[in-house]
Amino acid sequence: MAFEYAPAPESRAIVDIAPSYGLFIDGEFVESSGGELNKTVSPATEEVLAEYTQATAEDVDRAVKAARKAFEKWSALPGSERAKYLFRIARIIQERSRELAVLETLDNGKPIKETRDADLPLVAAHFFYYAGWADKLDHAGFGANPRPLGVAGQVIPWNFPLLMLAWKIAPALATGNTVVLKPAETTPLSALFFADICRQAGLPKGVVNIVTGDGRTGAALVAHPDVNKVAFTGSTAVGKEIARTVAGTAKKLTLELGGKGANIVFDDAPLDQAVEGIVNGIFFNQGQVCCAGSRLLVQESVQEELLDALKRRLSTLRLGDPLDKNTDIGAINSAEQLARITALAERGEAEGAERWSPACELPASGYWFAPTLFTNVTQAHTIAREEIFGPVLSVLTFRTPDEAVAKANNTQYGLSAGIWSEKGSRILAVANKLRAGVVWSNTFNKFDPTSPFGGYKESGFGREGGRHGLEAYLDV
Repeated sequence: MAFEYAPAPESRAIVDIAPSYGLFIDGEFVESSGGELNKTVSPATEEVLAEYTQATAEDVDRAVKAARKAFEKWSALPGSERAKYLFRIARIIQERSRELAVLETLDNGKPIKETRDADLPLVAAHFFYYAGWADKLDHAGFGANPRPLGVAGQVIPWNFPLLMLAWKIAPALATGNTVVLKPAETTPLSALFFADICRQAGLPKGVVNIVTGDGRTGAALVAHPDVNKVAFTGSTAVGKEIARTVAGTAKKLTLELGGKGANIVFDDAPLDQAVEGIVNGIFFNQGQVCCAGSRLLVQESVQEELLDALKRRLSTLRLGDPLDKNTDIGAINSAEQLARITALAERGEAEGAERWSPACELPASGYWFAPTLFTNVTQAHTIAREEIFGPVLSVLTFRTPDEAVAKANNTQYGLSAGIWSEKGSRILAVANKLRAGVVWSNTFNKFDPTSPFGGYKESGFGREGGRHGLEAYLDV
């Protein structure tokens, strides 16, 4: 039975977006020394949402000096006092969660049910979690009285703008560091709204500073001589450039980069449950997730049954207005990313893989790509090796657990993997052989602030989240 859904759009009237934004430095919104402005657009409609400032190297220097000045008093506060500010920020995020969810959907293009039900609850949870650690650092396993590093320069991506901000700012503040953060150039708005939350929470001036702009701003921040810690989430190519910049300095560095996660389905898996996990693994946030399960490894004996069920499920996904509460698939974040996804999908076809998408009408304006899966894929195909960062699933098969492990590990990345089986012993045996920072069992893309996250190989190094996430911001 097919269900028809009436439109159920969330109102955007709850968000008041200003025509233009400056930089948030030393507790105030200020003008840039350069005067250059950029535009941020809605990926779903290409409507210009606001103008924002391109921060210059001089602006970055002002922000770092403000953070350095604030560090002395902030780091000297008892942990219980810093915790009060973090708890206050977490509560304000909860109070403004509907507004922030709509804002994030407008600026990013992801469905409102993801920003509302996944992103915002996790953002608040990270601030609550690290608020709890602020007065317990002596007991975190890093020795007595662990000291903060100083000023943290943080560069975050566009796929989870506010969540990645929380992953970085919450542990930095809890441990006594001050922050200069640069959001992605296509999604600056939620970070600028967070600046307002910092003021609302009464956070001391200079503890959090937000500088917007493109890669030039990020490069100036990473290279600034008075930054003690660099934290970056984004592409492997940019991560390598940052590693080269930081090499030979005393700066501490964590990198969370790309991935090509394997989602392994054994023949004894509950297939209906696995289908839901596969859909969530690759089509959540339009596949624009570093830990996406973009390679499906299915045991040959259940390949046909699983793919039939998967195609039936994909045919029920609803693509369209991201503000509609019924929407499953939103817009691709930018024209540039859409072009990359399109080029790699065309290359998959050219190399002989079989392409399939459900019947799907794409909106006339905005950046859209239909859910797509490729079969007859081998490990030699480009779509099985390169990170596409879009709603594209490559299906490979295996006969034995050893073959599944070998194929799963045959990648330059090592960020995530999933295993579907009814046998706990098989799950544990396979998980121990996978070279991936996180391995999900009979689920995928589940996150929790208490759990560390990070990768191996070209997926980066260092861990964010959990007790492990404190270490990156402590002088230990």
